[in-house]
Amino acid sequence: MIEIKVPTVGESINEVSLVKWLKKDGEWVDRDEVLCELESEKATFELNAEQAGILHIVAQEGDTLNIGDLACKIDDKAPQPEGKPAPAKEEKQVAAKTTPATEKPAEQPKATTAKGDVKATPVAQAIMSDKQVKPADVKGSGSKGRILKQDVLDALEHPGRKGGAEAFSRGERKDKMTNLRKTVARRLVEAKNSTAMLTTFNEVDMTRIMEIRKAYKEKFKEAHGVNLGFMSFFTKACCIALQEWPAVNAYIDGDALVYHEYCDISIAVSAPKGLVVPVIRNAESLSMAEIEAKVVELATKARDNKLSMEEMTGGTFTITNGGVFGSLMSTPIINIPQSAILGMHKIQERPMVIDGTIQARPMMYVALSYDHRIIDGRESVSFLVRVKELLENPELLLFGQDPVKTLLEV
Repeated sequence: MIEIKVPTVGESINEVSLVKWLKKDGEWVDRDEVLCELESEKATFELNAEQAGILHIVAQEGDTLNIGDLACKIDDKAPQPEGKPAPAKEEKQVAAKTTPATEKPAEQPKATTAKGDVKATPVAQAIMSDKQVKPADVKGSGSKGRILKQDVLDALEHPGRKGGAEAFSRGERKDKMTNLRKTVARRLVEAKNSTAMLTTFNEVDMTRIMEIRKAYKEKFKEAHGVNLGFMSFFTKACCIALQEWPAVNAYIDGDALVYHEYCDISIAVSAPKGLVVPVIRNAESLSMAEIEAKVVELATKARDNKLSMEEMTGGTFTITNGGVFGSLMSTPIINIPQSAILGMHKIQERPMVIDGTIQARPMMYVALSYDHRIIDGRESVSFLVRVKELLENPELLLFGQDPVKTLLEV
């Protein structure tokens, strides 16, 4: 019998939560097969079978385990079963075939094809089809949520009421806070209480970037295999500005100031289990295509809960995009121990005065939250103005300076 224990996943991590068993107790597992998902305060990772054998589960879903605790056992001496057990669905079908007709239940409603596998009786299904009522808009009161005739009639009498939500409902639901959510909460409070946080705002005319994306998006995707998004422009602009204003790319370590000669850009991603900030290493040395490819890679891993600890740690400056959710303006919170974070927002056409005339321009508010203990007002405002300049004149992103002025050495 082999014992599978919770492995060490990081220096500062002492406990994890068992999120989900992917294999059943008593089931045969192959070597290196994924057994379950564990969640630490920073990331989700998998536990694999060290040997093939019969699984014996010890820890249950939702349990909080310390590093080194026993999660399960594998009986590697057990003989491998001949063939795999049939899925539950097939077993039910076999059982139905072998049941004599005389033993068939009096009522066996037909399953409808609906979202969430909602089942309805034949009469209820007929009424829904006739009245064009979606199963998702009906609250089933039958066994296992089955939709009955009266449920459809009730939904027709109250067309504005969503399925599953009763009028004047005062129900509550209590869920256990995950380790990741606990860490996010703790770090946000720590950032507010331990830094002298201040936010400065500006707005960027996105006309040139929109024109470039429209003109080159097809060629860019054909050449590099990724879409030309906004993140590469903002990352490039921030890297140039960070090298010109090094205090924004630094942090306080006790009584010392630590300056970075590189730009590890953290990008805030909304994952299913909470906010995560994976890092693009040495972003200042990457091309536009390399940045876009890295953004897609990290965002995909975040959505699938596949980010490694190394991809989550470090970072010298953070960019967050609330605009994807429709935010017009906000004050982002610093991702400690970093000293600053840039907030992108929704692009919205607004009337702007250009050369004495009023024109509709695609504008974006940008916000820089910074730690005033290390970054002065002059540095923070100048940094944001420089980012604005680079974004409104994307040709400057090539090497940070005006080509004509560089040519003339003026």
